[in-house]
Amino acid sequence: MPLITRNELETGAEIVYRHMAPTAQIHWPLLSERTGAEVWVKHENQTSIGAFKIRGGLVYMTRLKKDQPDCPGVVTATRGNHGQSVALAAAKVGLEATILVPYGNNLEKNAAMRAFGAELIEHGDDFQEAHEYAAELGQERGLHIIPPFHARLVQGVGTYAIEFLSTVHDLDTVYVPIGQGSGICGLISARDALGMRTEVVGVVAENAPCYALSFKSGVPVSTNSSDTLADGMACRVPVKEAVDIIQTGAERVLTLSEDELLNAMNFYYTDTHNAAEGAGAAPLAGLIKERDRMAGKKVGLILSGGNADKALFVRALSRS
Repeated sequence: MPLITRNELETGAEIVYRHMAPTAQIHWPLLSERTGAEVWVKHENQTSIGAFKIRGGLVYMTRLKKDQPDCPGVVTATRGNHGQSVALAAAKVGLEATILVPYGNNLEKNAAMRAFGAELIEHGDDFQEAHEYAAELGQERGLHIIPPFHARLVQGVGTYAIEFLSTVHDLDTVYVPIGQGSGICGLISARDALGMRTEVVGVVAENAPCYALSFKSGVPVSTNSSDTLADGMACRVPVKEAVDIIQTGAERVLTLSEDELLNAMNFYYTDTHNAAEGAGAAPLAGLIKERDRMAGKKVGLILSGGNADKALFVRALSRS
């Protein structure tokens, strides 16, 4: 898949802004003190679903309804934020949404998807098993199958990056989490479309390292497990198109421990009073890990979502 062009990003923004305003980008002095860099945060935790994914869902569903007005409905798999995006966007265009989640998924994200009108089905032990069953169910029911990575999703979520890079100039580096790849590929597309030289650093959980392994190898590398508290990064089978874009457009991909993710969730609350889920806190954890390397630089962090469940927040906030 080629990079999303500036014209495509602007067209995506026209769709997104029918339903939401741009999110804030804020310089936080306490985060700067903690990290030794000038820190700017892109607050995608402030959307109507508490995550950046809503942008991709709005673009994908709007274009689907236009191209296939008789579409009977959609089906997809998720750990939560993508599913909330699909559920809400489907409701806005008048489509039924069926969402697959693995057993043991975040109960609060499940409740949100149901509240947006989706039929929620639990299947499998992780995202990959839910994803594979979603494809089977789509075939059985004649539903449109929404993949976890697609150009229209990147076109939508990439609008956050156009906002960020157009507003906060001269960022040396931006740290961004990698789940299935739409967020980082949207950022790389926007960076290149604007002709900027900002370095992009991807971050993943060391318990779900498939994109870090793929970046190092240059080809998709799957893993047998993705058991991380950061459900937004709990991927074990990478998407080749995303790997190709990250391989050519990212500077490096870092792996982060569960403790580093929990600490970053804690720091976000104590320093900014913002809720950050594991994936949303991962960029801050990455910056802290590279504190010496980033000292004195102007750094962007993508706070991609704030939808961790209550029990996980208790774990994070109880840390000293």
